[in-house]
Amino acid sequence: QVQLVESGGGLVHTGGSLRLSCAASGRTFSSYAMAWFRQAPGKEREAVSGISWNGDNSYYADSVKGRFTISRDNAKNTLYLQMNSLKPEDTAVYYCAAARRHYTAGYYPGDFDSWGQGTQVTVSS
Repeated sequence: QVQLVESGGGLVHTGGSLRLSCAASGRTFSSYAMAWFRQAPGKEREAVSGISWNGDNSYYADSVKGRFTISRDNAKNTLYLQMNSLKPEDTAVYYCAAARRHYTAGYYPGDFDSWGQGTQVTVSS
C-alpha cells in the first residue's frame, strides 16, 4: 500500500496562492489514479480534483474550476495541487488520496484506497 505525505498548506489572504504537494512512497505511484479531497469543520469530505495514472484525464469540482490545477510527476512520485485566487470558503484540511487503478469511475472517498494525514489550508478574508 502506498504511503502518502502532504505538504504546502498554510495561511494566506483572499486572492493568494498555495501549492500543495503529496509525496508517495513505493514504485506503484505511477499506476495509481490520484486525487485531492478537502474537509472543512462540520462538513463532509469532498473531492476537489483528481487525475488519472498518466495525466490524460482530470477532474475538478465546480467550486475550484479555473482556479486550481492538479498535476503529477511520476518520476518523482509526487502529486501537486496549484491553488490560485483562494477564497475563505477554500479553508479546510486537504488530503491526498490514491486509488489502486489507472482510472476511477467516481470521486467519492470510498473510491480511494490510501490517504495522507492532511495539510491545513486557511484563507483569511
